[in-house]
Amino acid sequence: MQQVKIPSRIDDPPHLLMWSLDEMAPILIGLTFGIFIGQALILTIAGLVLTNFYRRFRDNNPDGYMLHMLYNAGFLPPKGKLMINPYIKRFFP
Repeated sequence: MQQVKIPSRIDDPPHLLMWSLDEMAPILIGLTFGIFIGQALILTIAGLVLTNFYRRFRDNNPDGYMLHMLYNAGFLPPKGKLMINPYIKRFFP
């Protein structure tokens, strides 16, 4: 059994028991939808498999890689101004 790293800094992701929240999301979503349609076991197992693939992907890439992929695909809006308009004469009012 591998040791679980408990977050000690404020910028670490929130944890539920010993899993981070982004690992628990597919399992909990699968369980919720499985209860609604009557297939809780099947969708919970599918959530566990998806979490296993996600954990393997996350551990092999740097922090924030998934957010960069979502931004490049167009699912996340840009934050702040990307570029100052070059045609304005005064930058400060």
